[in-house]
Amino acid sequence: MNALNNTDRPGLSLTVQYASAATSLPTRPQWRRWIRIALQRDVCMTLRIVDEAEGRELNKAYRGKDYATNVLTFVYDDTGEISGDVVICAPVVEREAATQNKDLQSHYAHLAIHAALHLQGYDHENDEQAVQMEALETALMVRLHFPDPYQET
Repeated sequence: MNALNNTDRPGLSLTVQYASAATSLPTRPQWRRWIRIALQRDVCMTLRIVDEAEGRELNKAYRGKDYATNVLTFVYDDTGEISGDVVICAPVVEREAATQNKDLQSHYAHLAIHAALHLQGYDHENDEQAVQMEALETALMVRLHFPDPYQET
């Protein structure tokens, strides 16, 4: 059976909020597919796509950094079903994709996977954690037929 269609995989309750003027955003089914492939546990997630002002405001309020970042992950409950919010800043993602010569949809897929892994407790605070998380992200991207997100082009 194809792993992408496995009915024994963890459950996903996903709400997608589009709060951005960006025009090249992934569809709800795309987000769902990308997030599901990264799940090892049941997850209830709200994914909010924002513009720069909201991204900057959230990053400043919750991380003390006065700039918009590509993705923020907030875990509210990690016992049993994981509950959390993910915020992706569309203008930042678009700039990164352009400056890194990456396909925009591929970059969105990578950030969706990255955020889903964060919700499940993965991190990259030290070299060992980063190597483990990046290897998993790369394997999942390849399964989705996207390039290695850490390979320089």
